[in-house]
Amino acid sequence: MASSSGTSSGSSPVIHRNSGSEEDLMALMHQRKRKRMISNRESARRSRMRKQKHLDDLTGQINQLKKENHQIISSLNITSQHYMNIEAENSVLRAQADELSGRLQSLDEIASFLNANNGGLHAAAADSSCFNEPNNSFFDPLNLSNLNQPIMASADMFHY
Repeated sequence: MASSSGTSSGSSPVIHRNSGSEEDLMALMHQRKRKRMISNRESARRSRMRKQKHLDDLTGQINQLKKENHQIISSLNITSQHYMNIEAENSVLRAQADELSGRLQSLDEIASFLNANNGGLHAAAADSSCFNEPNNSFFDPLNLSNLNQPIMASADMFHY
C-alpha cells in the first residue's frame, strides 16, 4: 500500500488497479461489517425476546404457584378448623365418659354394699319374731330385684 502514494512513474496503472481493489475490498469489508452488525442486532433482539418470554413464563408460574399456595392454605385452615372442632367434641365425650364411668363405679359400689348387707338383713328378719309383715319383697327397701324388673304397660290399660 505504500505504492499507492504515486511516486513511481511507471506504476500508475497498477496504483489505479490497487486503489480499485482496495475500494472493492473496503466496500466488501464495510458490507460484511454491516451484515454482521445487522445480524448481531437481530440476534440480540431474538435474545431479548427469548429472555422476555422466559420472564413472562416465570411470572405466570409464580402466579399459578401463588394461586395453588392460597388454595392449600385455605384447605389447611378448613382442615385445622375441623380438627379443632373434632378435638373439642372428643374432649367433651371424654369428660362425659369419665363422668359416666365414675357414676357406674359408684353404682357398682352401692350395689355391692347393698348385696352384701341384704343377705344379713334377710337372715336376721327370718329369725326375728318382731317382723310380722308378709314376705313381700316389694315392701323390702333393700331388695334390689324389683329395681331391675322392666315396667310393662300396654295400650289396653288406658281405655275407659
